[in-house]
Amino acid sequence: MSSARKNATKIFRDNDTVIVNADKGEVVLYEEKKAQKKKKQKNIAIASFEELNIVDTDIAGGKGASLGELTNAGIPVPPGIVITTKVFNNFLSENKLIQVLQSLIKNEDDFDITSQKIRNLIEEQIFTEKYQKELLEKLQLFPSNFYAVRSSATAENGTYNSFAGQLDSFLNISAEHVPDLVKKCWGSLFSPRALFYQKHNKIDQSNVSVAVVVQKMIDSKISGIAFTANPINKNHSEIVIEAGFGLGEAIVSGQITPDDYIISKENLQIIHKNIQKQNEKIVRNGKKTEIKKVEKNMQGKQKLTNKQIIELAQICLKVEDIYQKPMDIEWAFDGTQFFITQARPITTL
Repeated sequence: MSSARKNATKIFRDNDTVIVNADKGEVVLYEEKKAQKKKKQKNIAIASFEELNIVDTDIAGGKGASLGELTNAGIPVPPGIVITTKVFNNFLSENKLIQVLQSLIKNEDDFDITSQKIRNLIEEQIFTEKYQKELLEKLQLFPSNFYAVRSSATAENGTYNSFAGQLDSFLNISAEHVPDLVKKCWGSLFSPRALFYQKHNKIDQSNVSVAVVVQKMIDSKISGIAFTANPINKNHSEIVIEAGFGLGEAIVSGQITPDDYIISKENLQIIHKNIQKQNEKIVRNGKKTEIKKVEKNMQGKQKLTNKQIIELAQICLKVEDIYQKPMDIEWAFDGTQFFITQARPITTL
């Protein structure tokens, strides 16, 4: 018998799930190990996507946790980081804003007035120096001329309550301006629309916080949305892909009518294509975006080739398999590769 033998120090029950580490000669409850990991995660101020997964919504919000889950599952996601709720909560505490905000929300009935007061208070404060330094250092791990800065609320992407579209996002942001835009994202948690949404859905403000996703911008040649169930006829055996030239804002804002393709999940055959003429597209021009004419010979063309449609459909199926539910997916194509920029469960089926 090995001299490394140890006496048992824990008693496990039937059906307990355990992790065995033969090298260390230890057996640990899975739930205990998970709790230890969560405790460690709670202390992360700024996390890479690789450090996060879907259970981290309390520190990374719905969007941040989802991007972490997708990254770790091998889905092509533009690299990024999440400024966790720890930084936001520290910011409020350091600047003595918690009671002030609670008082304003409780005593003001006009959402517009309340929102403006709160957002001004947040944007006037100085970003905590040590976190600003860490943020700018971590951006250098994936250097880019431009970043996307997106809010990620901790109550986001729930089955019944979704903050999707309620909070602010900013595109084409240079590194030095990211901290200021982070504060604007924090302030958007208190926008008139978000305050109304929280009250209407009886969401306790004290249970809502906000993280911020900072992600490398993809210069999209083609972009769009995909649904892994048909949102029109509720058919779960169909994938619907919408595609347009340029950046995705044109589709999300309704400025253009995109192509739409329907693909059968069973055999990945394209069963329907509706090709739309596109006269204009949104493109990046320096730090700004602008509307540009689509070249005449391209205006009536199919945006994605049949091969590209199938390739994207396969990626979307992998995303659905991760979540085990129909998904609403935002994607971008830079001319050589597809990227998934967001994914959330479809809440309207």
